[in-house]
Amino acid sequence: MFEGGLEGLMKKAQEIQSGMVKAQEDLVKIEETGESGGGMVKVTLNGKYEARKVEIDDSLIGDDKDMLEDLVASAITAATHKIEKATKEKMSAFTGGIDLPPGFKMPFGG
Repeated sequence: MFEGGLEGLMKKAQEIQSGMVKAQEDLVKIEETGESGGGMVKVTLNGKYEARKVEIDDSLIGDDKDMLEDLVASAITAATHKIEKATKEKMSAFTGGIDLPPGFKMPFGG
């Protein structure tokens, strides 16, 4: 079954958990930028989904507040999707492709 029996399995689980913790720490440091309106609105989020920067082209500042609000929301959504993709890719290296729920903690001490 597993080399080293239960002890080997527990050791492997702890190694996986350590790798996942390191990956989560690394992911907090990443930044992704979502764009909308052909790049006229850009929103940069960090790995904690905190907005780090918002850029709005000067030509959008004016009367069409509703359009600007929609573009900002769209850019936030785009950046969020990029963070989710980066998180999934980074974590799949440790989970063997198994989708674990966000914030999942392995029950082993490390």
